[in-house]
Amino acid sequence: MQDSTTTSHAAQGQEEGRLKRTMKTRHLIMLSLGGVIGTGLFFNTGYIISTTGALGTLLAYLIGALVVWLVMQCLGELSVAMPETGAFHVYSARYLGPATGYTVAWLYWLTWTVALGSSFTAAGFCMQYWFPQVPVWVWCLVFCVLIFGLNVVSTRFFAEGEFWFSIIKVITIVAFIVLGAAAIFGFLPMKDGSPAPLLHNITNNGWFPHGGLPILMTMVAVNFAFSGTELIGIAAGETENPQKVIPVAIRTTIARLIIFFIGTVFVLAALIPAEQAGVVKSPFVLVFEKVGIPGAADIFNFVILTAILSAANSGLYASGRMLWSLSRERTLPACFSRLTRRGVPLTALSVSMLGGVLALFSSVVAPDTVYVALSAISGFAVVAVWLSICAAHYVFRRQHIAAGRALSELHYRAPWFPVTPVLGFVLCLLACVGLAFDPEQRIALWCGLPFVALCYGVYYLTQYLAKRNQPEVEHVTD
Repeated sequence: MQDSTTTSHAAQGQEEGRLKRTMKTRHLIMLSLGGVIGTGLFFNTGYIISTTGALGTLLAYLIGALVVWLVMQCLGELSVAMPETGAFHVYSARYLGPATGYTVAWLYWLTWTVALGSSFTAAGFCMQYWFPQVPVWVWCLVFCVLIFGLNVVSTRFFAEGEFWFSIIKVITIVAFIVLGAAAIFGFLPMKDGSPAPLLHNITNNGWFPHGGLPILMTMVAVNFAFSGTELIGIAAGETENPQKVIPVAIRTTIARLIIFFIGTVFVLAALIPAEQAGVVKSPFVLVFEKVGIPGAADIFNFVILTAILSAANSGLYASGRMLWSLSRERTLPACFSRLTRRGVPLTALSVSMLGGVLALFSSVVAPDTVYVALSAISGFAVVAVWLSICAAHYVFRRQHIAAGRALSELHYRAPWFPVTPVLGFVLCLLACVGLAFDPEQRIALWCGLPFVALCYGVYYLTQYLAKRNQPEVEHVTD
């Protein structure tokens, strides 16, 4: 229980409950990289290869990279013009309507809360590589406690930890691409003595062994792998000099992600046959089990574990800040916006750990099946948020021009308007449609669409009740 001294410390330097601007450019860049290089890349890629084949996976990730670029251009213009913590729902509320803003906030909270569950489950898979006799749920519990502890210390501590986590991931990805390319071109011998598999897996079963439909079916899984780049918008309100920092972070992050993802996926697709790919064991580990480097699989399994925990760290940060922002907008109780003396929204973080608890229960049932389902639900939610970013940017720019204001007033402008937001919106919509064709991921629609309807319903119900009670409140005040 906080006393009055603690309360005064909490208020000091936080501008009446506002979060502190303690993040620098390097923190913001690495936060975005840290959020995106996680379970999606390290585990979902195996599922995508098994579903679409090697070449289909490459094409799916190329389309996903285009979607990310389009969405981030839209977000860049919005977040530089209006740098606010929990920015997505603020933009949606302002330009698409308050009910949509409320729904977007809950969707993004769902994105990362459910992603926590998939991250902890994936981390359990990594630990089972060394300790196959220990159940996945035990590791989920251990990592729940660890990630929660990292987030409750302070924002600066979180950002610094995420920076170094992400550095490890970047070095690992570069090393993987270099070693994988050496194996592909025959410079690094395969463990079983087989010849270099240059493009063998890509062309072995035809260009598209299962046809073109699986590419559409897995687009949400691909977008889930790219989710996290939009964390730049979430952290804008806690960043020093956002007008200068955010454009730099967006440009560098997009370039690095395309290089890392496309390069990594090419190596994975070339080295792993579709029939051997899956989610129980990371495709990265499968690659180094094939390559004759002693201990390489163990080393990469450890690095993958730290990468997944880093993504979970970013996810808890994002979901907690979204609840904090909702509370600041008075659509949640005030306790969610209450900060500790270190500037951390403790209540919001605690509630957001529901995803970790979900992982504890789900991992007891069928971890591999549950992992795909959790990833699909999280992917649907983030694609819905991306839809709102594109739509909000379209309306924002139209209103800016209609008001007679010059484009030069915008410190960051998305190119090729209106093509950028419209194409981004259409591609995101197609990804959601693709879920209907995949039995393993269809649960995302069954859960996601009712969740959207529930959010709209709750918003209108609360507004209706507030208006009904308003005359009584005014009468008492008078």
